Amino acid sequence: MSIGRDGITGLILFAVSLFLLVKSFQLPSLPIVPVGPGFYPAIVLSLLAAASALLVLQDLLKRCAPACAGDAPRRSYRLVVIAFAIVGAYVVLLPLVGFRVATVLFVGALQAALGRPQTARQWGVLAAIALGTAMVSYFVFERYLLVLLPRGAWTGF
Repeated sequence: MSIGRDGITGLILFAVSLFLLVKSFQLPSLPIVPVGPGFYPAIVLSLLAAASALLVLQDLLKRCAPACAGDAPRRSYRLVVIAFAIVGAYVVLLPLVGFRVATVLFVGALQAALGRPQTARQWGVLAAIALGTAMVSYFVFERYLLVLLPRGAWTGF
């Protein structure tokens, strides 16, 4: 059984995420705050480890399946460039309009770029997800974890 590029990438990311996950548990905890500084990195690194394991599994299953010539999906580098442009715009807008507004715009734009809504209902779902993501992130980080999120120079919040 051989392993492809995706499998090797998944193994490397899995090893790195496990190493850093162990390091995140070694961060000193603060007596005042209910969650320590390693809480958020532990969540992100756990998700990264799970996604890396899935990537390895997907690569192994792909190699075991019978080869079907010509069925490979067409690569879309245009979408990658668009996604990087949206992330770049988010980085630029964040100090100007603040976390809440920039996050709503970022999530909405990225969703629209990945799969353009066709109906008014789909646009409504896209807007609801963008607003919900920004609101949940704001309340979790700013209110519960007491992490100050960037305020906008133009908006003041």
